[in-house]
Amino acid sequence: RPAPACVLGIDLGTTSVKAALLERAERGQVVAQSCSRETQAQSSSLEAGPQGMEQNVWKIIRALNECLAALPQQQLQRVSHIGISGQMHGVVFWKKDKGCKWTESGTGPTFEPEEVSHLITWQDSRCSLAFLFSLPSPQSHISLATGFGCATVYWYLKKSPDFLKAYNAAGTIQDYVVAMLCNLKKPLMSVQNAASWGYFNCRNKSWNIDILEKSGFPVHLLPEVGDPGSIAGRTICAWHGIPKGAKVGIALGDFQCSVYSCLTERTDAVLNIGTSAQLTISMPLGFQPPETPDPSSAVTYFPYFSGDYLAVAASLNGGNVLATFVHMVAQWTEELGLQVQESAIYTKIIKAALAQNNSKLSFCPTIFGERHIPEQLASVTNIAVSDLSLGHVTRALCRGVVENLCSMLPVQRLMETGVRRILGSGSALARNEVLRQEVERMFPFPVVYGKDVDAAVGAAMVM
Repeated sequence: RPAPACVLGIDLGTTSVKAALLERAERGQVVAQSCSRETQAQSSSLEAGPQGMEQNVWKIIRALNECLAALPQQQLQRVSHIGISGQMHGVVFWKKDKGCKWTESGTGPTFEPEEVSHLITWQDSRCSLAFLFSLPSPQSHISLATGFGCATVYWYLKKSPDFLKAYNAAGTIQDYVVAMLCNLKKPLMSVQNAASWGYFNCRNKSWNIDILEKSGFPVHLLPEVGDPGSIAGRTICAWHGIPKGAKVGIALGDFQCSVYSCLTERTDAVLNIGTSAQLTISMPLGFQPPETPDPSSAVTYFPYFSGDYLAVAASLNGGNVLATFVHMVAQWTEELGLQVQESAIYTKIIKAALAQNNSKLSFCPTIFGERHIPEQLASVTNIAVSDLSLGHVTRALCRGVVENLCSMLPVQRLMETGVRRILGSGSALARNEVLRQEVERMFPFPVVYGKDVDAAVGAAMVM
């Protein structure tokens, strides 16, 4: 008997790329192989300066190629479907027919970016509040924010119009990869990614073309939109041993795929703490979001699958807060004439915090702001001499990250919607026992930490 077909899931994350191979088993799909590579793709922005958050697309694709090259060729040759997810909100520009070049590698044909811009990520803060207020109001249930694809396009239109003239296609980084694999003449974007760009009406699944055209927005850059779970096309040639003609799904949001990989009951809430942090619950069947957004609301309704929605408290402050703290400690030690690796600092502060069950310190950890209150930055209160050790500070900082998320989607609302269990996921939660302790202290529900709860697995499962 021939070996069963495999499904490949790919996630193009903020800090790393992951690939997972799923095979059918008696109890459903199982992860047969997986691989992850850090992209180290952060890059400076000449136009936006320190407010810009950009990534080098060539480095992202290099990490993707390294991931696939590390997977067993025998299994890649059995791949029939590819599901791809990635970081939402961001935008990358390219020139049609020159977006990539295909070359031979040790594992077969692969592509490299050619006439492609940097990826302007979801963390980008070049669009000030004043700039956002100067833009036309979208006909959407989601408020516009800096880092959203359409907001970034408007920024280039007004600040650096010549930049846009060099490109005739745009999408998220995952849309770009799908377009290259399938040689799409026009990018194709899922409802999930379109909603994350702004100026998209989820009720009628269309861009706000009239509003955008009136303000001079280059609407030719907007991708076509399709339903999540549908097929975008087929691979135009063999790719790292994956057969030519393998079906490629329309690119999905990483958050939705993370939830899909673990959410089995509507009474589950999913808590994810990676670079950022999210707390989400399923909305009832048939739910439709309001026609206009509430800019002050901390909860956003994300399109999910099959017309369903998720209520999401999407915080900009998660593991990146702890990473910033570790980086600060490393800088201080360097200024004192010492050299300590950040990885060593992280290990030691977690160990110190585990020795402190409590801390009087109170952290508001919003160093990166929040979309519903962008002007609110971080603060520390209730500072006492007795609570100044690294252990006390780290314990309080971890608690602050969890408390901030719960202030956005309160425990009371979870109880009212019938939540019975918390599913914990994300890299920061997985590697930080102190964070897990604070989660368990905060929620009056059992907390279950999932195995292989990630977007790459979810993207494969959708296929």
